[in-house]
Amino acid sequence: MPPALRIVSFLPSATEMACALGLAKQLVGITHECDYPQEIKGKPIVVRSALHVEKMSEQGIDRAVSERLRNGQSLYRVDEQLLRELAPDLILTQDLCQVCAPSGNEVSEVLNALPFKPQILWLTPKSLDDIFENIRQVGAATGCSQQAGALIEDGRAELNKIAAITRTVRYRPQVFCMEWLDPVYCCGHWVPEMVRIAGGRDELGREGADSARLAWADVLRCEPEILILMPCGFDLEETIAHAQGVSAYPRWTDIPAVRLGRVYAVNANAYFARPGPRVVDGTRLLAHLIHPDLFEWTGQARAFKRLENPHASETGYLSRVL
Repeated sequence: MPPALRIVSFLPSATEMACALGLAKQLVGITHECDYPQEIKGKPIVVRSALHVEKMSEQGIDRAVSERLRNGQSLYRVDEQLLRELAPDLILTQDLCQVCAPSGNEVSEVLNALPFKPQILWLTPKSLDDIFENIRQVGAATGCSQQAGALIEDGRAELNKIAAITRTVRYRPQVFCMEWLDPVYCCGHWVPEMVRIAGGRDELGREGADSARLAWADVLRCEPEILILMPCGFDLEETIAHAQGVSAYPRWTDIPAVRLGRVYAVNANAYFARPGPRVVDGTRLLAHLIHPDLFEWTGQARAFKRLENPHASETGYLSRVL
């Protein structure tokens, strides 16, 4: 019987994929951001952030990230010595986003310095189909094709079930998913697709493309009836903490979502920012937030929080859907 494959993951979504395929014991190295599932806690950390963002404001994080990228500096540090000691057979990495994980040339430079040549699987998803394809690729590379096929089938079935219900809705409210709060960024890649399946429409989102910085005036013109705060890299508690400043934006109370009391903070890390199996749960969460009369949320209680507005009224929204 061949020895177990030794896997190192350079990104949290790949860690989640590997664990969903039953490969947690074969993961010998992860990143500092890998926090799910519980069974990966305590594994050696091969990748850490080059920035100490814990006490930074969102504006400060954006400024520091932009400066490092402008100067050609990486946002991550790979522990090359530890990587040599772990001697992985397979490294799971990405070439989609310089901000999300080590990518492109920096990964190539690290790998060229290794005395051995592991197999490299590059994951670069831009849509839900791409995420499922990545699961298939990880399964093929690890001898878990059957498990991957079952995971993909279950995920597609759940998305189809949601879509079958939302196809019958009489009204699709305008949604704005805010992927960064200060400065304001729209959502991109797979998230607008998730909104569409969930029965909403995010006209500022960029389906299949990078998220982009927006002028606040664009958000006001869009008049979102549902506003979802999902800053990339934040869990629910971090999102709530950083959300305190959004009400200072001009004409905040003119936004329909604010007047209707339909502003939500969500756990972006768990359900939206990471292109892994849990985007299926994220789509159901969106369906619940957009059409609570049609979809229950039976997942984690700390998946989202409605941000209170003492002047909110549901009358306007209900009059449009009844």
